[in-house]
Amino acid sequence: MPVFDIQNPSSPNRLLFTVDHASQHIPPAYNSLGLNDPSVLHRHIAWDIGIEDVTRRLADKLSATAIYARFSRLLLDANRYPEDMALTPVVSDGVLIPDNKNISAQEKEHRIDTYFKPYHHSIEEQLDTKIAAHGLPLLISMHSFTPIMNDFERPWHIGVLWDRDERIAGPMLEILRKNSSLVVGNNEPYSARDPLGYTMSAHGIDRGVPNVAIEIRQDLIDTHQGAEKWACIMADTVSQLLELVPVDPIAV
Repeated sequence: MPVFDIQNPSSPNRLLFTVDHASQHIPPAYNSLGLNDPSVLHRHIAWDIGIEDVTRRLADKLSATAIYARFSRLLLDANRYPEDMALTPVVSDGVLIPDNKNISAQEKEHRIDTYFKPYHHSIEEQLDTKIAAHGLPLLISMHSFTPIMNDFERPWHIGVLWDRDERIAGPMLEILRKNSSLVVGNNEPYSARDPLGYTMSAHGIDRGVPNVAIEIRQDLIDTHQGAEKWACIMADTVSQLLELVPVDPIAV
């Protein structure tokens, strides 16, 4: 299986969606990372349930480019810095990942070279292409979150996560909050500032590219019908954003 795949690479606009946790795939050679119960790989700890379905529909509706990581976050979390211990998590939501417990420096470097670097290099290439063709891109990192975490029932339907750059987050929050049926979180269910997500930080903040991370609750998008509903909500929202976020660079 390839490390990543790209949808609509020749998109006619400046939109770029990234999906860091699109897949629960772990190569057979890793023997499910020593997990006694492989069904764990279908849970939220292995991937962001439903978000690939939403993003593929969304990218097609907007003729946008989208990049999908094709490996589980348990093998390597593409949204963590290489020096972060959570890059190869030992425990996730109370589940021990045995083969990550005493991972060697050599194996960790192998995973970084094999999975992390090619995926993020593809994002860099797509951003370069967007800048050359369309001016300043809009970078939107797509995620989903579990409805219950640490026995807390999360009330939000969608979260807008951002750090220092509110060029997308500010107007997006305003647009989404016009829909009275939605419970919208501003840096909820957790903040984009702690832990700092690699994708948004390295490709967005560090490059001066307008960026935001989106979190949609998984029980709303775990069916094709739910995914289509949320793709429509997001397509309408992002279409409005394209008119509101300037093409020329603005100091963050």
